[in-house]
Amino acid sequence: MAYVLSAFLVSLVVSLFLVRHGRLRSGLGVDSDTTGVQKYHANPVPRVGGISLLLGMIPVCAVAYQRDPEIVRDLLVLFACAMPVFLGGLCEDLFRNARVSVRLLLAIVSGALVYWWFGAAVTRIDVIGFDSLLKIAAVSLVFTSVTIAGAANAINIIDGYNGLAAVVSAMILAGLGYVSFYLGDRLILVASVGMLGAIGGFLIWNYPRGLIFLGDGGAYFIGFMIGTLSVVMLARHPQVSAWFPLLLCIYPVFETLFSIYRKKFVRGKSPGAPDGVHLHMLVYKRLVRWAVGSTEARLITERNAMTSPYLWVLSSLAIIPAVLFWQHEIPLIICTVLFATSYVLLYRTLVLFRMPKWMVLQKKRRG
Repeated sequence: MAYVLSAFLVSLVVSLFLVRHGRLRSGLGVDSDTTGVQKYHANPVPRVGGISLLLGMIPVCAVAYQRDPEIVRDLLVLFACAMPVFLGGLCEDLFRNARVSVRLLLAIVSGALVYWWFGAAVTRIDVIGFDSLLKIAAVSLVFTSVTIAGAANAINIIDGYNGLAAVVSAMILAGLGYVSFYLGDRLILVASVGMLGAIGGFLIWNYPRGLIFLGDGGAYFIGFMIGTLSVVMLARHPQVSAWFPLLLCIYPVFETLFSIYRKKFVRGKSPGAPDGVHLHMLVYKRLVRWAVGSTEARLITERNAMTSPYLWVLSSLAIIPAVLFWQHEIPLIICTVLFATSYVLLYRTLVLFRMPKWMVLQKKRRG
């Protein structure tokens, strides 16, 4: 409880400071663009919530120094490895000029540091033929780096609406924390619950009113932590199926892979180019018909916030069976395939305007 509470309070206070600063002046670190293809807020909002998360983890280290001194060094190394990807995202949040390729490279660097400094590597994915390749150090290094970088980018991709990425990430971290408690792994448990507390403090100001955003720095930091803790769990505990973290994170991971396919092979565009047809955006446009066309800031914010619960439910349909079957490969594979199939069918339904009426949230007209 001390880990969660300390991270929550620091994140809460820092977020409040950032919110007040953002209201005083619309400039550095503030998202003033309300008309872009991926913009669904009504007023300028500070997008440096990642600072709250990072600072929120500092008291976690302090508490660990008293309660779990054996993991303090690993926690500090973990945060040091996160610095390249976090700072790359924060530069984009502050100055809006960090190229996608540079941020991706920094994410890969953070993943490589986990391999070298932290000593954690992906050596199995429980797929016949691939595990033998991962025994080769160079292959394992590349795969580990790309996996962690992919997790960081996956969380960033789903960060489109108030509370969406933060709550989905919190559910994933809760799943990692639950399994690590069962395994007796204090490092993964402390890091997971600490991140839960930091995200909770941020969420007070982010959902539903959207007073502060995660920004690239915050999304990358969360994704890095999720990816790294997943890699560490697989490296330390052979009884955990490699399909467990995949199913646990399948919503942001599949969103990323499907987006790359859709942009590159269907539309012939760069995978890094922004567009307005991610699944969460289609939910906003097709299902949340609340006050469509209104220019009133309060109604725009409400519609934004009403989008996220749809995706929370979708993500939970994978997270729950992942936690239930974390040791059992076959059920995890089946659930992964079912989720991917359901995602594609849902996406197709939204694109073709074939949504069932019970799913559509519409503001009632006053007589």
